[in-house]
Amino acid sequence: MEIYTSHQTSQETPASNKANTKVAHTTSRVSPWLSPLLYLLGQHLLLPFFFRQIEITGQENIPLTGPVILAPTHRSRWDSLLLPYATGRCVTGRDLRFMVTINECQGLQGWLVRSMGGFPVNPQRPAITTLRHAVELLQQGEILVIYPEGNIYRDGKLHPLKPGIARLSLTAESSHPGLDVKILPVSINYSQPYPQWGTSVKISIGTTLNVADYTGGKVKQNAQNLTSDLSLVLQQLSPQESVIPENVNS
Repeated sequence: MEIYTSHQTSQETPASNKANTKVAHTTSRVSPWLSPLLYLLGQHLLLPFFFRQIEITGQENIPLTGPVILAPTHRSRWDSLLLPYATGRCVTGRDLRFMVTINECQGLQGWLVRSMGGFPVNPQRPAITTLRHAVELLQQGEILVIYPEGNIYRDGKLHPLKPGIARLSLTAESSHPGLDVKILPVSINYSQPYPQWGTSVKISIGTTLNVADYTGGKVKQNAQNLTSDLSLVLQQLSPQESVIPENVNS
């Protein structure tokens, strides 16, 4: 996910602005009855039946209150179901608000994501209203899920992180000093690249990064430092994955 300045956004055509505003205002709502039901079905039926073993470590690191950006690796479409299982309302009493690409908000997965409060973003041309909405969710003390690698990767490698997650968190923190936004790194690893029935999965939850610690100095350098530290923590949580240098990222 990339964060664009308001100057760049203002160059869009009126029709584009109208379309982007519609996306931002119609795709973020937690279903008051369906979301609890989906959590229940996933927790006790779907996930335990499909996976042979689900190993979770680090749940004690999940903040129970305050604004949090969940920053998981992205290895399968199952990730968006396993994250609520490991960190959602059955564990913390909190719903997760997913920011996902438009492509990942299609079909059954898209229906599930939207029902649990998710909303799509166009990674090539994100609407300023969508980004403002994400900041508003943080201001409301929600848990926002953003996949920092941007796409699903099944090659056993940690890919360079997009700068958007750092920029968004720094924007939220700097616009409301004392908001205390935290980034929670999460590593998800499957026993096979394309999960099938009987696959095992390991979910490792790291310690939080305090965004306020990165607000001094120049904004661009702060974002780079935050992104670099997040990448380091994700690599430590996934020692079996090698790291792709940034200059060869596709």
